[in-house]
Amino acid sequence: QVQLVESGGGLVPPGGSLRLFCAASGFTFNRYILGWFRQAPGKEREFVAGITTAGSLTYYADSVKGRATISRDNAEHTVYLQMTNLKPEDTAIYYCAAEYQGIGTRATIRSPDYWGQGTQVTVSS
Repeated sequence: QVQLVESGGGLVPPGGSLRLFCAASGFTFNRYILGWFRQAPGKEREFVAGITTAGSLTYYADSVKGRATISRDNAEHTVYLQMTNLKPEDTAIYYCAAEYQGIGTRATIRSPDYWGQGTQVTVSS
């Protein structure tokens, strides 16, 4: 059974930091591009960060570039999203996603094969 389980969300003050975790199981982790999407109320889901199968290349949306770091541990089947200098506009549900690639250098997710259930991030004082 495929699972992507996010954790690490919560209430953070503006300017604060947090680290999101996504634990994966049930599929060949190192053959999948991993990434994070987010969806704020009333807005479309946005792809914010992605990482290649080997973890060598990353992609960031302009909205988080310079404030976000995505990483993965293929041995632990976990992907992380570290975010700093959080802003109220970062408030959203953050979803982990995976797309099969095999071997390659693409870090963007076009059509996820798997989704997590999401974790809420609220940036507010």
